[in-house]
Amino acid sequence: MKESNSSIDKNDEWKCGADLVVAQLEAQGVKHVFGIPGAKIDRVFDSLVDSKIDTVVVRHEANAAFMAAAVGRLTGKAGVALVTSGPGCSNLITGVATANSEGDPMVALGGAVKRADHLKQVHQTMDTVSMFKPVTKYSAEAISSSALAEVVSNGFRAAEFGRPGAAFISLPMDLINKPTRGKLLASYSPTLGSAPHSAILEVSKLLEKAKNTVLLLGLMASQPPNAEAIRRLLHKGDLPVTSTYQAAGVIDQASFHRFAGRVGLFNNQAGDRLLRNADLVITIGYSPVEYEPAQWSNGTAKLVHIDVTPAETDSLYQPEIELVGDIAATVDLLTEQVKQQIALSPAAIDILEERRLQRQLLDQKGRSLNQFAIHPLRLVRAMQDIVNSDVTLCVDMGSFHIWIARYLYSFRARQVLISNGQQTMGVALPWAIGAALVEPGRKVVSVSGDGGFMQSSMELETAVRLGVNLLHIIWVDQAYNMVAIQEEKKYHRTSGIEFGPIDFKAYADAFGAKGFAVTSADSLERTLRAAMDVQGPAVVAIPVDYSDNALLMSQLNMNEIF
Repeated sequence: MKESNSSIDKNDEWKCGADLVVAQLEAQGVKHVFGIPGAKIDRVFDSLVDSKIDTVVVRHEANAAFMAAAVGRLTGKAGVALVTSGPGCSNLITGVATANSEGDPMVALGGAVKRADHLKQVHQTMDTVSMFKPVTKYSAEAISSSALAEVVSNGFRAAEFGRPGAAFISLPMDLINKPTRGKLLASYSPTLGSAPHSAILEVSKLLEKAKNTVLLLGLMASQPPNAEAIRRLLHKGDLPVTSTYQAAGVIDQASFHRFAGRVGLFNNQAGDRLLRNADLVITIGYSPVEYEPAQWSNGTAKLVHIDVTPAETDSLYQPEIELVGDIAATVDLLTEQVKQQIALSPAAIDILEERRLQRQLLDQKGRSLNQFAIHPLRLVRAMQDIVNSDVTLCVDMGSFHIWIARYLYSFRARQVLISNGQQTMGVALPWAIGAALVEPGRKVVSVSGDGGFMQSSMELETAVRLGVNLLHIIWVDQAYNMVAIQEEKKYHRTSGIEFGPIDFKAYADAFGAKGFAVTSADSLERTLRAAMDVQGPAVVAIPVDYSDNALLMSQLNMNEIF
């Protein structure tokens, strides 16, 4: 265990501003800082040596943001990325924008030239505060050394409160290098009460009158306290329910028979059919960035919005009632008003029964898809066997993301980390590293395509250095296949989607990880089990046959494949 920062005395004097910043990070409960040092921020890295915080050096700044975001999503407390000025900050932007869209609390600290040089064309000068404003909840620069703790504290409050997101703080070099005075601020978050009781009663009356009620769950529904409250509502009301990809794991096994699956991207799922037939849709923790209303709203159903923030309205999302407040408290009060199970319409019963049969067919026949390369449904079925309740799954972006989001189920809130707000490639491996540090006793599985993997594969070295217990699965086809299926649909040909092969087993071994390659259909499950048994970082490459990808854009029926 590192020594605690000891540069403060009774007069709140600090030998440098960096010591005050680090002490405020400790006061916020920060356990890890992810980043890359440089001349404009190295004083903060130096101060971290004398703190209780572990410094995790990464290989690219965007990945520092992804790792910090995974910490934020799994703990509810903002993860921290720390980078130098200029390109150190600009490299962060994709990761910060992704965290902000996905509702992941994180704070990015960026070095800056000294204040006197802000308007000069000097080395690595850049208006980073303006750059980050559009993709954060809070973007500010400390303008006096005594205010460093205040700026950092407010960044954490913005990142963590309400609908979580990203904050950026610029730290000029002169402020963090020179001695200063300043007080630490206590770390606390405001608490919300429930929505007004009168509005909850109005929603209960809508529920009583509706013939086709559907719950649509969004990313805030997957916060564990919210998920537990939603489960209580479903157990009592037995309501039909669907969710966005980010709400994976909210539905438990007791309510699985009422779950029409996840919706996102293409408007052709059982959940979409439930929503089209609905006369009342209750969204819980939903944001349009997850699945825009134009994709699912029928324009006639009454809408109820339950969230920590008011709705972002548009022509197809204008809630009749907005229940704004603590989600769990609000849902529990609504549950009290539900007197009996909600009767399902014949149409809803048919949709849910068809969905059940499709799941059963996949479970029974998934292993019978024996072609090599491997069919996506065979691979999803094999992954389902290894992703048990004790495993955290981090999913990258590609057409495999759709196959997994639709057909791999989970019964633990925030067991599955998945991107849909920005659909960012390369997130899975750095997310997995962050997740493994948060829960070191839990196995983490991450999955990407070969395109996405190479956007962050340098972090294999980080995983090996840290000794984290993760398995990364690569779906290999030597193409940006999700782009390909959309180009084929629009233009009947593809452009700019192919790239060359890589020996991923050798690549993983070169980093000191354990590499595996699936070389036949018969070896799939055996190789996955062997890779899962590795204690430490492992990588398995699996050739995938995406010839059925076009079916993702239609109403896919398992009988079309088997």
